[in-house]
Amino acid sequence: MDFLAQHWPIIIPAMLFAILAIVEIFMPRRRLNLPRKWRWITHILFLAINGVVGRLLAFIIIVPAAATWAYQNQFGLFYMLDLPWWTIALASIIIMDFAVWFQHRIMHLHPLLWRMHSVHHSDRDLDVTSAIRFHPFELIISTLYKSAWVIMLGVPLSVAIFFEVWLNACAMFNHSNIKLPKRLDAFIRIFLVTPDMHIIHHTTHMDEQNSNYGFALSIWDRLFNSYNDQPQNGHNGLTIGLKEAQDEAPSKPLWSLLLPFRNVE
Repeated sequence: MDFLAQHWPIIIPAMLFAILAIVEIFMPRRRLNLPRKWRWITHILFLAINGVVGRLLAFIIIVPAAATWAYQNQFGLFYMLDLPWWTIALASIIIMDFAVWFQHRIMHLHPLLWRMHSVHHSDRDLDVTSAIRFHPFELIISTLYKSAWVIMLGVPLSVAIFFEVWLNACAMFNHSNIKLPKRLDAFIRIFLVTPDMHIIHHTTHMDEQNSNYGFALSIWDRLFNSYNDQPQNGHNGLTIGLKEAQDEAPSKPLWSLLLPFRNVE
């Protein structure tokens, strides 16, 4: 029990990853365009590299360290307000979720940021491993960005850790290649981003890429007019990835790592 209590931020995502990976194999939503082997090798490599980058970032700042600093210095909005803990926790999660949604939208608008984010979009299939396909440069920007929000808000440490686990769990879920019953999908997406909702964001159509930016809560796309209910070619006619990279290259590790340094439209 002590081990679980100490390591739940790692154990829970790992268990969810395994469950979704198994469901994908036996009940896939779509047939894969490329063999699973090289895609998974590439994505595991990203996970390993980002793990090293994360440890290096710990010497500067990471989200839990930002929360600890805010507490020690009583810095941030919530340390100025006399609010119940549950109110602070709920407000922190909602505001942080909006901040991630906003960052994602900016990633698509700014040419330099898009170069990094395009690595994630170059994946020609979506499955649970796509949730870890992020270039190390994007990880650095995201970590510094979220840490700044944690400090400005004064997010408690336990809430900051929970949010990171929550965000990763939602990303694995909505990137997964699982088939939900239509009614269940329609109900869930009232609150959360579902796989059928998020895959629209990963098609080669530019207007679809510029929609459904959410990773967890679906409300932001509805509020800011970027919600897209259905893909224009239907779910059976989706072309996923980048229009200029519809071959086997995105499944290769070196090509994926060097993509930001190439010409990306």
